[in-house]
Amino acid sequence: MSSSRTRRGAVATAALTAGVLALAGCGDDGGGDGNTLENAQESGTIKIAYAGEIPYSYENDEGELTGAVMAIDEAIFNELGIDNVEGQLVEWDAQIPGLNKGEYDAVSSGMSILPDRCERGAFAEPTIMYTSTLMVPEGNPEGLTDFTSFEGGDATLAVQSGAIEQGFADSIGIGGTMVVNSAQDGMDAVANGRADAFALTNITLSIMAEENPDAGIETTGPFVAEVDGLAQISGGSTVFRQDDTELLEAYNEELAKIVQDEDRFLELVGEFGFTDAERPPEGLTAQMLCDGDLEAANEAADSAGGGDSEDSTDDSADSTDG
Repeated sequence: MSSSRTRRGAVATAALTAGVLALAGCGDDGGGDGNTLENAQESGTIKIAYAGEIPYSYENDEGELTGAVMAIDEAIFNELGIDNVEGQLVEWDAQIPGLNKGEYDAVSSGMSILPDRCERGAFAEPTIMYTSTLMVPEGNPEGLTDFTSFEGGDATLAVQSGAIEQGFADSIGIGGTMVVNSAQDGMDAVANGRADAFALTNITLSIMAEENPDAGIETTGPFVAEVDGLAQISGGSTVFRQDDTELLEAYNEELAKIVQDEDRFLELVGEFGFTDAERPPEGLTAQMLCDGDLEAANEAADSAGGGDSEDSTDDSADSTDG
């Protein structure tokens, strides 16, 4: 199993554009030269988009794809006879549109499963669960802890464009928000005093804070957002085109073997800081999250004994997320 280096810029665009016409019909059941799964198995290569968000999917110092989501995806694609995972770094909001244009075969960013996204892409079953956190100036001068701590105040909250935390902030009605394009931009906004806090997935911001000890920032701890009194349980997964049913079904079959096996799950994602708390609870389905049926999702999580949640969410995690 191998991961190709990221292909950036004009060279990557030209190479991928050349394959758009061939890929455009790949999702048709039995159409053309075969469906996406068959074509990927025949060539031994699958093309994926990733967000460059640590620790979900990113490029390491050697130029290779890595991260928790990538580790799971590579293990699954390998079981499906696809040994080469070829990645393209794509801006978050452009990932599903590019997928549907045939620029790649899947989105491997741990994107949160949300109803509006499900209308545009086919989500695999939940792969990783999310919690959110706030990144704040060192000492947390505003005393912020979660989204509710912004009520009745004038603190400015930075949210990443398309991430699930942006959707939470909008739903709760937090007025003082600013939108940033990346996690790095969000950290910079807090460090430079342009925002009082930045909301994103707990694992991502905790790692950023640990790796930037001189930035003058810290995180407040994980929490699950609540909207109208309902916990916003959030799971992320890999996304395929709506008509790539064979690829989706084959992926889900292999994914179930990983998610149902705690040891196997942790073997793949533990090195990236994930624990059993991020393993999707038994009974939670992508359909529940696509339907926005959070009552059923929370019931599934409670029945399984937990499963901390954020993307999650959006549009990330998105997640990054969310």
